Amino acid sequence: MKKIISIAAALAAALSAASLAAPPSGSRDGRLPDPTGTIRTYSDGGPIDTRGAFFQSLGTNGRTCATCHVIGEAMGLSAAGARSRFAMSRGADPLFAPVDGANCSTARRENPADHSLLLKSGLFRIALTPPANAQFSVSPVQDPYGCAITPDGSGQPVVSVYRRPLPTTNLRFLSAVMWDGRETLAPLNNGTSFPDNLVADLTDQANSATNGHAQATQPATPAQLADIVNFELGLYTAQETDLFAGNLAGDGATGGAYNVYSYSSQYYPGVNDPLGGDPAGDAFNPVSMTLFSSWRQLSYADVRRPEDWVRITARKAIAAGETLFNTATINITNVRGLNDNVALGKPKTVAGHCTTCHDTPNVGDHSLPLPLDIGTGHSSLPGMETDPQIQAALAQLSMPNLPVYLIEGCPNPFNSDAPPSFYTTDPGKALTTGQCSDLNRVKGPILRGLAARAPYFHNGSAANLLEVVNFYNERFQMGLTSIQKLELVAFLNSL
Repeated sequence: MKKIISIAAALAAALSAASLAAPPSGSRDGRLPDPTGTIRTYSDGGPIDTRGAFFQSLGTNGRTCATCHVIGEAMGLSAAGARSRFAMSRGADPLFAPVDGANCSTARRENPADHSLLLKSGLFRIALTPPANAQFSVSPVQDPYGCAITPDGSGQPVVSVYRRPLPTTNLRFLSAVMWDGRETLAPLNNGTSFPDNLVADLTDQANSATNGHAQATQPATPAQLADIVNFELGLYTAQETDLFAGNLAGDGATGGAYNVYSYSSQYYPGVNDPLGGDPAGDAFNPVSMTLFSSWRQLSYADVRRPEDWVRITARKAIAAGETLFNTATINITNVRGLNDNVALGKPKTVAGHCTTCHDTPNVGDHSLPLPLDIGTGHSSLPGMETDPQIQAALAQLSMPNLPVYLIEGCPNPFNSDAPPSFYTTDPGKALTTGQCSDLNRVKGPILRGLAARAPYFHNGSAANLLEVVNFYNERFQMGLTSIQKLELVAFLNSL
């Protein structure tokens, strides 16, 4: 047991050291070092070709899709990578375009304080206008940067929320496009329409990104958009090797990027849905992660070298973390989208597991759209959160200094006697729909390639995966031991 802790401590030290420098931005076969080993992006179209539209500047500020979706960062963006690029360019890198790569659009490119949310937590400013018929009102109660709510050209209020970029890989498993699903114009909940609808949604998203993030003055051509979407749909990303466990597809395991590609042929919307929505009629199986099940039985019998002992110990720790992910009990309470769900009978408590919300086999997102409010968007400021479990969970995080908004007009679905108001750093899907029922709800992302793209959660509030585990342990009263937390982190880093 002590040796397992020593290995975990060494891993943590390696993670800390590696976080000081960003990994290289690209390689032809998609294999690159990351803080806990190597990450790989596999392309089913052959070696990654950086001459396509994904890598071309189609706007006016020098950005390409690859500016914010970096091969060596799991086709996402790490905060460490952002810091490295700022240091090398003194803020001139297109990543820091003030349109959304700064705390406010009035930022000075060379001033790191004006980009603090991107540099510390990997956050971009997303400016959204609530629907005119919204069921609630939004007003800032903390505005640290002076642009929490600003008028647009017609005088309508624009709300600034700050979110992590989602990876442009493993997209054939999506059930919603964007954190709040606002680019899911064609639903992704039916196997027959899924392929065509996914292309349509991603095409619209690519066009919106070109016009917005890249500040294009003319729209991308249909050929350019098709090239971007076809490239993205061919990408599959996962951790390939671990510093201690070695090859994540060794000894019968099925980790690594190519195996993610192989799982795509088995995916359909609703697969293994925990709420009974699997169109095949199959019952939910909480044991949805089986990548490392073969490692549970590894033996030390024939070990002769210290490095072999280390490798087996690390592999067994990863397998133990996978077992916890599948089986550890989570008592889910006060989660908007689940405990207030009329179709489910508004259950006060749902006895679940990690896989209840991360049900897609060996991928880890929800196979049907189900945005949830687990509490990460709530405010950690004194007096603004009334749920003691959420308070305790938020205390485990490295919460960025975000604007805080008062939402008025939405009754508390879990306490009818509470005033119809709520404090939040991000109203989530409700900013798009205007519905109280969507307040603070965001989707759960695909859990592959995590090690290369810290920090975590939609607002970058978890600096590392141990903070993620600590958050869930407090939020849902899991009662994890210190060893179990390290095992879960080892598993998550191996995805």
